[in-house]
This record gives sequence, C-alpha cells and structure tokens, in this order.
Amino acid sequence: MKKTRGIIWGIAILALGIIFGGNALGVWNIDIFFKGWWTLFIIVPSAIGLITEKEKLSNLMVLGVGVSLLLASLDVFSWETAGKTIFALFLVLLGLGIVLKTIFHGKFKKAIEKELDKADKNGDEPRSHLAVFSGENVSYDKEELKNVKLCAVFGGIELDLRNAIIKDAAVIKAFSLFGGIDIILPEDVVLKTGSGFVFGGISDERKNADKKSTAKAKKVPTIYLDAAGGFGGVEVKN
Repeated sequence: MKKTRGIIWGIAILALGIIFGGNALGVWNIDIFFKGWWTLFIIVPSAIGLITEKEKLSNLMVLGVGVSLLLASLDVFSWETAGKTIFALFLVLLGLGIVLKTIFHGKFKKAIEKELDKADKNGDEPRSHLAVFSGENVSYDKEELKNVKLCAVFGGIELDLRNAIIKDAAVIKAFSLFGGIDIILPEDVVLKTGSGFVFGGISDERKNADKKSTAKAKKVPTIYLDAAGGFGGVEVKN
C-alpha cells in the first residue's frame, strides 16, 4: 500500500507542477485557488487514504468533513448546515463502526480472551512498554512472547519480534494516541488483527504475508494484535 500511496501522491504533485508551469508560460490559465480551495488539504489525503489504507471509516469521516466544508464554502448550503451534516455523519459512522466491530470481531475477541485466560492460569504476567513524549525500542531476542501491552502517547515504540520465541499463540495489545507503534514480525507467523481507532488504524506492510500465512496456517503460531487509539497508528512489517 505504501507504493500505491506514493504513486498517487506523486501524480497529484506532478499535476500541480504542470498546472503552475502552464500558467507561468501562458499556455493556459487554470485558477486552482477557487473558493474553498483550502478544503482540498482535507479531501485529498482522506481520499487517498480511503483507497490505500485498511482503515476506511476514519478516512470516510474526514472525507465527509472536507466535502461538507467545501460545499459550505461554495455557498451550496450554510455553515450551520455543514456543522449539522458533519455531526450527523459522525454519529452514523460511529454507529456503523460499532455494529461492524461487534459482528466481525466477536470471534477475534473470544480468541484473545481464551489466550489471556490461559496465560493467567499459567501465572504469566503481561509485559508492558510505555512511551510518553519519547521513543522506545524493544527487542525480544530469544525470549518467549506471550502477552504484551504497548502504549504510545505523543511518542513511538518499535517492537522487534524477529528473534522471539512464539510457541503457539501470543497477544499484543497496542494503544496509540498521537503516536506510532512499529511491530516487526518474523515471516513464519499468522497475524490476526482487530482495530478500534479513531482517525488511525493498523497498516500491514509485510511482503507476501498473505501467501505465507495461508500456506503455513496450520503449522505456525498465531499473533493476535488488538490495537486502538486516536490520531495514531500501528504499522506491522517484516
């Protein structure tokens, strides 16, 4: 997805360059500074995110905000109507997100609870890593991974699990608020995710992850990644 996102941004910037160049040379006179042009800084990134990112609802929300503000700027309707539209859109998408999460993540939550109960019975305490206005690099080198909690608030955490020992299954609970969490996984694991982000999400950038997971699903351990937060995200790579 990074490649697709880069191509789209490259085309957008190239188009701007051509427009400005043509205007300067007198080839054409295209005025991009129309009424409400500033809303494009909201509309364009969210539209690209809607195409390239897994998290659709938050990008759809931002896109709706941008379009509402643009229409108000063009006097299609009043600013008061724009505000009411944005609020209504927020409620609709919030409700839709809750419904979809309840339907599609029920099994995921049950699987996590099962693993946590198993760890609790074995007396395995979760390990926690916190980064507040700071950065932290964590590496599990020949250590067993069972239950990990990550929290990044205005900071960042990198969790390197390439050399971790994962016997059957492990749970990673991640919370990111105005921060970022990078998780580096070994190639021989199956990743199952659940997301509860507001304006953010999980980005899986692993190469050939689906093919390898499908081919070895019955032979390799499973990592359950339960991530939530706001204005932040979790990126998984190998």
